[in-house]
Amino acid sequence: MCRSIKTLRPPALPEEATEDDIRAAALQFVRKVSGFRAPAAHNREVFERAVDEIAEATARLLDGLEVRGAHPGVRRQEREPQPDAV
Repeated sequence: MCRSIKTLRPPALPEEATEDDIRAAALQFVRKVSGFRAPAAHNREVFERAVDEIAEATARLLDGLEVRGAHPGVRRQEREPQPDAV
């Protein structure tokens, strides 16, 4: 397990994971599996595509999880949209 990847579900993360949290975890996973911190130019497209696909799969996973005993409204899909900060 890559130590840089943190648990993104409650109660380990007290708030909903952000897109940045999810993308950072996906990037760390791809780096670990590929063995490259940054891909060469000829591998950049496949590297970035893998990060995107893993981030999407992670978001779907978090959306579908039901954490029993968690505070009401913790499931991502049940949360109210937040108004834009002014």
